[in-house]
Amino acid sequence: MSKANNSVVDSNKDNGVVDAMFSAGSHFGFIKSRRHPSTKPFIFGVKNKIEIFDLEKTSGSLTTALDFVETLGMRNAKILFVSGKNEAKQAITSTAEGINMPYVAGRFIGGSLTNFPEIRKRVDKLETLVSQKEKGELVKYTKKERLLIDREIDKLREFFFGLSVMKNLPQALFVVDAKKEFIAVKEARMMGIPVVALCGTDNNLNEVEFPIPGNDASKASIEFFLKKISESYKAGQLKQPTTPAPAPTV
Repeated sequence: MSKANNSVVDSNKDNGVVDAMFSAGSHFGFIKSRRHPSTKPFIFGVKNKIEIFDLEKTSGSLTTALDFVETLGMRNAKILFVSGKNEAKQAITSTAEGINMPYVAGRFIGGSLTNFPEIRKRVDKLETLVSQKEKGELVKYTKKERLLIDREIDKLREFFFGLSVMKNLPQALFVVDAKKEFIAVKEARMMGIPVVALCGTDNNLNEVEFPIPGNDASKASIEFFLKKISESYKAGQLKQPTTPAPAPTV
């Protein structure tokens, strides 16, 4: 295929992504008074007092982020997915579980990265209690004691269930709304962990390594970007070098 034909294919592909983002409502930002200065280059205009993202520029940022995610997939690196937004919780959970990644679909607990050994102890405790309950090993306790244990399991599950597959610090974070998840972003920066983030117009794009300027408040928009992240990770996994089979012995 000639370079000209390649350009046409790439252009059609970009247009398809832009159209898909538009259909998902990814172009909507917030009112101008909420805009962070770093997002100004990505603003196309204003409609009904709401700032509109330039989706062609968003497409470029998305491609950069997806290329990075693909490299993570090539080495089976762990990505921690984080968002406490109601619009994102279901998509965060299903996307992370779909590629066997850790996640926080709720409040991010301070120290989850900077004090990971202690957080891991809480996860281990949850797994131990659940295992004991499933095996019937809690029958030795009184009814009141079992009730207290069940409450503890519920509390631990709420905050730490999604982290069960995270045996070590993740190699990257994906967050929806870096402003809202500022604790997670700050801890990641302290630990040298790169962050990919879907960022509304009120986000500081300079605080994350791979910002994706777009609607971070719409369920459809969030689901679109999470799907793209998942697809890129899986594409990277397919590019993993295969170990040649040992030669047959004679």
